[in-house]
Amino acid sequence: MKPTDPRQVILRPVVTEKSLRTSERTNAYTFEVHPKANKVQIRTAVETIFKVDVVDVRTAVRSGKPRRLGFRFSRTPDRKRAIVVVKQGQSLDVY
Repeated sequence: MKPTDPRQVILRPVVTEKSLRTSERTNAYTFEVHPKANKVQIRTAVETIFKVDVVDVRTAVRSGKPRRLGFRFSRTPDRKRAIVVVKQGQSLDVY
């Protein structure tokens, strides 16, 4: 089932040193998004939530890492990230 509400599409911002550096240099912000959200849904969600103009959206799925719990092996869940480039001169107040 695909998400319909913008708050269901954008789950949380990714706050790492690398994402902060790209937001400062290239005006690109990284978000963790719903696994079934597409680029159009991500674009409209960011535009409606933050009231900015989105120039580009790139997505990537990071597969989960294997973990060991005693004798059992499991995996952490897969995560989908979106790198959203905002129009020059605009910024997001998410960090």
